[in-house]
Amino acid sequence: MSASRDEIVQRLPGARSIRDVEVLLGLIADVQDYAILMLDAEGRVATWNLGAQLLKGYRAEEIIGCHFSVFYPPNEIAAGKPKRELEVAAAVGRLEDEGWRVRQDGSQFWANVVITPVRDRDGTLLGYGKITRDLTERRLAEEQLRAAEEQFRRSFDDAAIGMMIVDLDGRYLQVNDAFCAILGHPRATLVGLSGESITHPDDLVADQQAVRRLLAGEGRSFTREKRFLHGAGHPVWTSINVTLLRDADGRPDHFIAQAQDITERWLYENQLRHMADHDPLTGLLNRRSFNRELDNHVTRVKRFGATGAVLIVDLDNFKYYNDIRGHGAGDSLIIQIGQAVQSRLRETDVVARLGGDEFAVLLAQEDSATAEIVAEALLTVIRDKAAAARDGDHRRLTASIGIACFADRERLTADEIMVNADLAMYDAKEDGRNKIVHYRTDEHERPRTESQMKWAKKITRALAEDHFELLAQPIQPLRGGPTQYEMLLRMRDGHGALISPGDFLYIAERLGLIQEIDRWVVAHAIDLLAEHRAAGRDLRFEVNLSGHSVGDPELLELIERRLLETGVPADRLIFEITETAAVANIARAAGFAVRLSELGCHFALDDFGAGFGSFYYLKHLPFDYLKIDGEYVRHCATNETDRILISAVVQIARAMGKHTVAEFVGDQETVEVLGRLGVDYGQGYFLGRPEPLANHLAAHPSSEYALPRP
Repeated sequence: MSASRDEIVQRLPGARSIRDVEVLLGLIADVQDYAILMLDAEGRVATWNLGAQLLKGYRAEEIIGCHFSVFYPPNEIAAGKPKRELEVAAAVGRLEDEGWRVRQDGSQFWANVVITPVRDRDGTLLGYGKITRDLTERRLAEEQLRAAEEQFRRSFDDAAIGMMIVDLDGRYLQVNDAFCAILGHPRATLVGLSGESITHPDDLVADQQAVRRLLAGEGRSFTREKRFLHGAGHPVWTSINVTLLRDADGRPDHFIAQAQDITERWLYENQLRHMADHDPLTGLLNRRSFNRELDNHVTRVKRFGATGAVLIVDLDNFKYYNDIRGHGAGDSLIIQIGQAVQSRLRETDVVARLGGDEFAVLLAQEDSATAEIVAEALLTVIRDKAAAARDGDHRRLTASIGIACFADRERLTADEIMVNADLAMYDAKEDGRNKIVHYRTDEHERPRTESQMKWAKKITRALAEDHFELLAQPIQPLRGGPTQYEMLLRMRDGHGALISPGDFLYIAERLGLIQEIDRWVVAHAIDLLAEHRAAGRDLRFEVNLSGHSVGDPELLELIERRLLETGVPADRLIFEITETAAVANIARAAGFAVRLSELGCHFALDDFGAGFGSFYYLKHLPFDYLKIDGEYVRHCATNETDRILISAVVQIARAMGKHTVAEFVGDQETVEVLGRLGVDYGQGYFLGRPEPLANHLAAHPSSEYALPRP
């Protein structure tokens, strides 16, 4: 005979006699899921079913007659719990309890126990029916759930980043302390508040669109940067991740979100973006940004027709003013003139400082006549500012302006229009200064071509007849160690005078001669190293390469061959390329640098910081030296921002195991500041001017460069 558990549970409390109990015992004999037994009035076990044996481990002959307290832990027996449970059951008619019980082998399990008194018709207590269920798995599951909930609660509340649980209407159900700190609101204010009410108005639409995509099933989460409104009223930039959680049926239930305060990072990156595009002295656009704007305008001209003009503005006699009054006064005047020029232009015009005392203006819509009117206004405002600053100096400060207009008959590139405006500006200077000259093809093209051909002959002759010369500028260690030298190229004219590379390298690049020049420089630098090694001097040279030579297979073959032929250790050569040259073709620059490293040569990223948007490239170039752009070195002794930026570069280089070189070091105070900031090397006229290498070696003890004795 068998019966369902429900039937047994229903009928047992209704037993009124021993006969009733016997009937019930017959029904429950085969029930295995429950331990069902009868106790006599004293609590001794009278019956034992299969379920009891499976659950508690005792066979019937082992347990019948024993007191049921053997199923309780010792501490509960000592506390009298078994006896008390029988008394309560007898008094109230039924007792249900949960707690730990003990098996025959001593192991414990979590049990649900129901004890029901059994009486005869006269109410005399005959004994007790007792049903026990094993709830250990449920208990463990509940404990795990509670532990998980507690862990989540602690993780949520104690998280270092903002945490929020948000309902489908966008209201905060829970927030943690970190989120309250980010927003400057107490928890009581935020709970129940709509997220839209504290979101910056400009970010609301993007937020709503992202949430709608989640609800439509387009992904489980999204991450974006947005602004919240702080309790004090200012915006707070955050990086926020929002995940949609669904119920068991797959319906959207609520969101869980994380927010991290990135205001400081955003402000810093914004500052870097501004620095990458603007001249640090005047705040105007820099050359790179102007070229970008000019490229965009050239594209519009090709599509919609020729309009607009470019003005090159160069100050007259500024070098004299700078030498007499000092660089501080010169910088102040440049700032004032930059502001004055910008104030005379429209918002649609583009003005930039190209460097030094040279400015450029892009007038997007004007024709030649209007461009001249603008140029006249600029001449006037520059004269006025310069006159106020001259303070008795006898030389007038004026400007020369060259104008180049876009014309339908000519398809000019950005470089060509700049060259045209530059040529016109130099004509204005030659015509007496304080003038405006328009570029005209018939007047300028032939002279420009003739000039280029003349330079091409000079460069070709210099290569063939060794009219080039290498000067050395020391790179002094600020933290101990031997001096290094940067090898700087010069050309000798027919009278023996040295010509600066600024006068011929641009032409060499335009005429495709720059790679031959770079090969000449590298070959002669290696030969010079070999010559001094033979004399017992161990030197290290830094050699500049143009962007056109980066990746040149002939140059790589030359380096390998000459190093092998001369026996010069490869690590005595440091090849420099500028940051802007590297950025122009990062893949080629990286491959070139990797090959140099494999040879054993070192690699330097020159003018680092000139763009300041290219920290990204550090991970792609196996450099050994970072040369900090002089723009951040010149005034670092007095400018806190420059010191912060230099310190940041030093920390990055040091963390990567690399060295730093500060360019344009101008005085002892700057040397001391750079030393405190941790810069490894300094370079500049204060530490040594470009001169023949022999001059520098004569001024230093030979022991500094002596090769170790064999």
